[in-house]
Amino acid sequence: MSKGLALENLLRPPVELYSATCAIFLAIVISLYPMIFLLTNEYAVLIILCLLSFASLRGYQGFKIIRYHKHLHRLPNYQVSMDEIPVSQKVLFLGKGFKWLPIHTQRLRDLNKPENNCYAEPSRYYLKARAFERYAEQCNRYVLNQIAKLTAKDSWLNPVRPLPPVGGLPAIHGVSMHEEDITMPLMDRGNHTLVMGTTGVGKTRLAETLISQDIRRGDVVIVIDPKGDTELLERIYIESLNCGRLNELMIFHLGFPKVSAKYNPISNFTKITEVASRVANQLPGTGDSSAFKEFGWRFINIISQTLVALEMTPSYKTLRKYIYDIDDLLEQYVEKVIKRQYSDFEDWITFYKHENERPKKGALTRLSCIIGVVEDKGLDDEDTILKSLVQTCRYERSYYDKITASLAPLLDKLSTGEVADLISPDSNQDDVRPTFEWESVIKNRKIIYIGLDALTDANVAAAVGNAMLADLASVAGYIYKFGFEGNQSRTICLHVDEFNEIASDEFTQLLNKGRGAGFHITAYTQTISDLEVRLGTSAKAGQNLGNLNNLIMLRVKEPKTAELLINQIAEVPVIDVTAFSGANDAALPDGGVYFNSSNEDRLSTTDDTMVTVNDLLNLPKGQAFCLIEGGQLYKIRMPLPKPAVNDIPPSTTQLMQQVNIIHHSECNDKFKQQEN
Repeated sequence: MSKGLALENLLRPPVELYSATCAIFLAIVISLYPMIFLLTNEYAVLIILCLLSFASLRGYQGFKIIRYHKHLHRLPNYQVSMDEIPVSQKVLFLGKGFKWLPIHTQRLRDLNKPENNCYAEPSRYYLKARAFERYAEQCNRYVLNQIAKLTAKDSWLNPVRPLPPVGGLPAIHGVSMHEEDITMPLMDRGNHTLVMGTTGVGKTRLAETLISQDIRRGDVVIVIDPKGDTELLERIYIESLNCGRLNELMIFHLGFPKVSAKYNPISNFTKITEVASRVANQLPGTGDSSAFKEFGWRFINIISQTLVALEMTPSYKTLRKYIYDIDDLLEQYVEKVIKRQYSDFEDWITFYKHENERPKKGALTRLSCIIGVVEDKGLDDEDTILKSLVQTCRYERSYYDKITASLAPLLDKLSTGEVADLISPDSNQDDVRPTFEWESVIKNRKIIYIGLDALTDANVAAAVGNAMLADLASVAGYIYKFGFEGNQSRTICLHVDEFNEIASDEFTQLLNKGRGAGFHITAYTQTISDLEVRLGTSAKAGQNLGNLNNLIMLRVKEPKTAELLINQIAEVPVIDVTAFSGANDAALPDGGVYFNSSNEDRLSTTDDTMVTVNDLLNLPKGQAFCLIEGGQLYKIRMPLPKPAVNDIPPSTTQLMQQVNIIHHSECNDKFKQQEN
């Protein structure tokens, strides 16, 4: 335990207690029989004080060794409620932990040595207690069950109490005896954060901790949850309620369409071509499918331009309607646009029909007459929308159906059933469900929860999620160019759980331009492979990962994922002790020396990464390594949640209904104020 030595040795018996015990015993003897040692009372008191001081020092050092050994197996209980989590306008609280230094790497490597296995594993008494509990359960006898209850009791008085059910290797965090609050500067959060961890190791708990702080900080909070986690939704509801922001909470959930808020992913744009891109990007674009994707984009773009010219809002329903019946769209365009420009257009149609109708060929349709008039008069020379509509209507029906074959099924999925009313909302005044758009969300500092219900229909979830991200990217681009209204900057905290489910080019754009628009993006996923499968190539996955500068890694099960963190940290020298023993014959036996022997310990150093793949594969639940603040490595553990005391509606449906009622009453109050 002495400082300044080349080698620290904490994995040994607490020998300091031996000398401390002897010093205390000697102090007692001197206090009782000072004359045996020929000491006066004054000298006896002085020596006793010296002995007790020495015993205190050595005892402290010895108990520190014992505490370190216990710390390797069991960490102090860390349980707080969400209200007790600190909230700051400058930093983001992550958990309790410490900065990982080379000394911690050395301690962990020492623990992995075979001779130190006894310090890494639980004691034999602990193992016997667990075996007895299993035996008592099988026998099912009253006396044995009562004893088993005592051994299983989680009390500090129980020497064999069970370890917390977190799995992994507790010693990874136990190598440090000191903990403090670990925070990340909010300025660095604009560089975006990646949270990685396998299923059930604490990603959702960490998300709750971060989202809770964002809500209480008063920021714009957007949570996109492909799975639709009920516990996460309840936590957002509770935090919004506790800090008086429940009227700012809106819930969009594809799994509960009857009570969900409504949102049109393609109604807002800065360029009309964005509508076609948001829809066509959901189509397969590799191999032979790329040509059909381009055709789909073109037809959606034609329909979108026409709808805007007709002062109609693009939606999935209207796109689907006119993909199947684009002839009707041409007729509407002629009625509402062309006839305003050419008052004689109807007379031209009548004249054209009279001149070109042949009895043997049958009567001309109104559509064919419209196309004939447009081409004869050259009306489409300056009107690109009209020209595109006419060209499309001239396609043979079988050919048109073939080139739109990949687009129609997607629009069918998005425009049928109850989900269609959510993403293609109408203006029904009796509907209490609110409708939102991103500009108003950001302007009014709203809290939005997006549940995509990917487990039920992954294709619809991906299409809606990607369209949302594209819409957000468009809004971010506008803010980046023109700033916020009234020059009042806002922080937009975007949390994307299981972001590999909706990873796309739109999300990449948002990562690229988001910081300048005030976006702080936190993305959660399990492995790099999930991202590569979703995006199709490792290069695209690397492009997304390269824009996520802060890394929080919980337990992972894929070595390649663990290497994402390991490749970003430095190597440090690790000390290794090698024992040498030898004996050889003496060169001069006549001198009385018949052999020479030696016994020595040699110290050598090797460079090793501060953390290994094995360390990341064996992290306990609720613990993580954080690479933040420009490559600084921290080890944290997240607090266990205390039971919530808030009154939560018994079901998700009732919770969402309550939120909708609050919004509906608030809108009515605002409407009455405007009338007065």
